[in-house]
Amino acid sequence: MRLLLPSLLLVAVALPATAQQAPPRPDSARADTTRRPTRVAPVVIAATRSERRIEDEPLRVEVLGREEVEEKLLMTPGDISMMLNETTGLRVQATSPGLGGANVRVQGLRGRYTQILVDGLPLHGAQTGGLGLLQIPPMDLGSVEIIKGVSSALYGGSALGGVINLVSRRPEDEPINDVLLNRTSLGGSDAVLFRGAELSERLGYTLLVGAHAQDRADRDNDGWSDVARYERGTLRPRLYWQSERGHSAMLTLGGTLEHRVGGTEPAALAPDGQPFREALRTERLDAGVTARWLLGPAIVSARGTLASQRHAHRFGATLERDVHRTAFAEISATGAALKGIWVLGAALQGERYAADDVGGFDYTFTTPGLFAQHTVDVGRVALSASGRLDAHSEYGTQLSPRLSALVRLREGWSVRASLGEGYFAPTPFTEEVEVVGLSALDPLPALRAERGRSGSLDLAGELGEVELHASVFASELNHAVATRESASGPFRLALVNLDGRTRTHGAELALRSHAEPFHWSVSYTWLNATEPDANSGLRRDVPLTPTHSIGALIAYEVEDVGRAGLELYRTGVQSLADDPFRTRSEPYVHIGFLVERHIGALRVFLNAENLLDYRQTRANSLVRPTQGPGGRWTTDVWGPLDGRVVNVGVRF
Repeated sequence: MRLLLPSLLLVAVALPATAQQAPPRPDSARADTTRRPTRVAPVVIAATRSERRIEDEPLRVEVLGREEVEEKLLMTPGDISMMLNETTGLRVQATSPGLGGANVRVQGLRGRYTQILVDGLPLHGAQTGGLGLLQIPPMDLGSVEIIKGVSSALYGGSALGGVINLVSRRPEDEPINDVLLNRTSLGGSDAVLFRGAELSERLGYTLLVGAHAQDRADRDNDGWSDVARYERGTLRPRLYWQSERGHSAMLTLGGTLEHRVGGTEPAALAPDGQPFREALRTERLDAGVTARWLLGPAIVSARGTLASQRHAHRFGATLERDVHRTAFAEISATGAALKGIWVLGAALQGERYAADDVGGFDYTFTTPGLFAQHTVDVGRVALSASGRLDAHSEYGTQLSPRLSALVRLREGWSVRASLGEGYFAPTPFTEEVEVVGLSALDPLPALRAERGRSGSLDLAGELGEVELHASVFASELNHAVATRESASGPFRLALVNLDGRTRTHGAELALRSHAEPFHWSVSYTWLNATEPDANSGLRRDVPLTPTHSIGALIAYEVEDVGRAGLELYRTGVQSLADDPFRTRSEPYVHIGFLVERHIGALRVFLNAENLLDYRQTRANSLVRPTQGPGGRWTTDVWGPLDGRVVNVGVRF
């Protein structure tokens, strides 16, 4: 595979690119997301369906533009984890120490509630697994749209915690030929190609090819891999079409092949005197299509997805093979009436899971749904009401409403308020089960759908050259599914609906300035999250949720010359569960440095992360002295395991 993937990259480089006049694009595609919305052409938001300018949208949506995507691309070219982790209110949480899996928590809610979309399509499945974030290279992203809080009214039961919509990079007037080569001090390698061009006045394409590899690393020399070895190849072509009358379509195909290995080092043993090898092979194929056409005064949109993921997961001597499949189709109409924009639509989503080696956990869900939304402007006030009615084949009829309001204050200042309610359809795959596998889980009881509600109040404005965003938020979950120790035998787990409620509330503050040539930002998040303990029934702090998080960034950039930046993030104390060494984590500081120099068409960059070389294993061992819940050998991950990492690369 190490030879095959670079060969694919070289073949793709040799493909011809024909530059012709760019076809007209819809407003959502014309929006310049490479710069901040307050500085240049307005950004049009696609994730809220009404496709309004970001400053006119009642629902708060945060946008990471192409400039921010490019900055994080130089830090982690193989995945989007760092880009999301350094966004206020988001936390990328490691879920599988053996393989390095991770998901993203939005405002304290567990990662399984976060829906990750690509151009509005669930290409990575309805419930993104713990390795989903680590298999998405950012090279072909134009921007990222983030909606925090319950979003089931927009996207159904997979979006209880929020939505992250990855907006693809489009062909431009001139051909795009972008190649990045990267090497890290920890034995990581990346080779990524992105090409884009107009094939004719109405047709264009983009192509992403990626080859990524990482060596195993045991930073504390205890015989256990702190960094898993992997090899991954990614291929994603996209085709764009636009007619003279404004009709448009996009077709995307994708494939990912990855093999990961972790656990004990080849010559080492677990504390029970036996080797424990963990490995995962992933084969993912997906196809998606979006289309829109003008039909009288309305715009009709259609989109659909087929996605399949095959896994072969080894936990020591246990092998678990399975397949996840997702099918999705949606059609909607958008028009203008009553001083606003209305949206009406219908969707159908199917999910199927089948296990080859473990019985009793297969499921097939079919969920037809109807949704509606109306956004209206009345003077300085904009109001949006949306609702969705789903008929889930397993969990019955579910109604998900949402109300949002925008009040425009004096020039440059605004207040937003939002309330939403929704649901989540439980599956066997909680964070705890993904670590140990289904073999350690009791047969599923009759679970209830998880219900949640959230609310937020946001203030945004400008103080001279400084942008300010402040927010307070709260959420509550009923019937949350949790993992507890089972009485059926040692190292067994069971899933249950909690009797009490999971409550989360907090606040965010972000300041940033883009007065050339300096850019700086400061952010702070306070979070309080509690839940009933599944074993004792007593209330506890939600594990792995820092109460205080602080971030600061300063960068100096000169166009066509280069950039240099320094960032600092402090993660506060986190409550820990089932950790034999401690009940609360240490706070820690992460410092990173990036410098990039332009030499003609060549860009050379050097990036250093975790300059203080802080590692969780300096405080306590990652490996437990005896097996824990489900038979796991490792504690939860509350801090960095890889320590200081330096990467250097070129881009041309």
